[in-house]
Amino acid sequence: MLLRLEGKCSLPSLSSLLKYFPYQPNAVGYLSEGFQHDGAALPSTLAMTARTVVLSLSDEIFARHQPILVTIEAHSTAILKMPLASERSAETWKAHLDDLGEHRFHSIGMASDRGLGLMAGEQAACPDARWVCDRFPALHDLFDRRRHLERTAYAALAKEEEATHTFHHAKSEATLDKRLQHSERAHHACEPALARYDPRDLLLHLLRDALHPCSPWGRLRTVAGVRAELTRLLSLLAEIDDAVLPKLLHTLRAPLDAILVPFEQAESLHRARLDRIPQQLFDALVLAWHHAQLSDQSHAKHKRDHQHESQQWLDCAEGLLEHQFPPLQAMVFEQLEAIVQASSLVELVHAFLRPSLKSSKGHITQETFNLIRFYHHHRRDKSGKRQGKAPIELLTGEA
Repeated sequence: MLLRLEGKCSLPSLSSLLKYFPYQPNAVGYLSEGFQHDGAALPSTLAMTARTVVLSLSDEIFARHQPILVTIEAHSTAILKMPLASERSAETWKAHLDDLGEHRFHSIGMASDRGLGLMAGEQAACPDARWVCDRFPALHDLFDRRRHLERTAYAALAKEEEATHTFHHAKSEATLDKRLQHSERAHHACEPALARYDPRDLLLHLLRDALHPCSPWGRLRTVAGVRAELTRLLSLLAEIDDAVLPKLLHTLRAPLDAILVPFEQAESLHRARLDRIPQQLFDALVLAWHHAQLSDQSHAKHKRDHQHESQQWLDCAEGLLEHQFPPLQAMVFEQLEAIVQASSLVELVHAFLRPSLKSSKGHITQETFNLIRFYHHHRRDKSGKRQGKAPIELLTGEA
């Protein structure tokens, strides 16, 4: 079981390992039947002993063109329900969410993308719940388009540099004239490629920064400020001559109010904290938390840079507070963690499920999902702010 879920081994690979040691029984069919039996003994929906208020995240994942309906609890990341579905209509999603209600989950808010069936099902099942929009798909498409233009621009730059290099090494006048013309053609081809890429690159970086919960100086962003900044940046992006952009930008403009929900939380937190914590100290703690978050999302060098920056701001805050620092840091960080960033949660779910789905080689059953969900609930994090804790502990408060 550990090799299957922790090691992400496919059944043929697991069978080969067992044969190597050797261990009996090791047939693929026997292993498959054993996992199916264990998965069938597990429930497909998490149940609570008492009414539990949650902020839930729902998403649709596909395995061999078959939809998987996933709902997790935002704080603990516990998977509340993960059925293999035949389709993803509003009725299917409503039944999915209604079943969670029967298992004593009451949702006060929901985070999801703008799938038509998912949104309609959420509104029908929980009409009073607050909706937070997942902006990841729209931003992913915008940045994917930028990467395409980036490759084109750098390829044009390389050709211009090569043409310039060969021009400077021309020996005869005839060769010099020929290479000069080639260099000019390369330069003229490079200019429009850079003109298409450079403004978009700058504006998308500004757009991504505008969606961070705080400014580079640690001030939590306000709803009005973010709305104005996003409106301005989207208008500037719309002026770029690109037939693909209008559709991509519409996916960000349409759910703008839902995208701004986390900033309402940040604004409320900022007002509440200012009564008890000096602005300068609060900003330092916000920056320490923000860089810690960026560190978790970064790789290698950038991870170390953010870790260093986070520690510097913690040292700054500790110098101002001395003995009162640990409880105040814990309180501020806990409240900042409560700001729902739907895109981060969606990526977390996808990152966890993707290797398990891939190792299944397309043999996806409900029993497989039951095992994955059970493993996820009891797997303790090895590092980060959740180190030593399992999702089921965070949800129930019981070890």
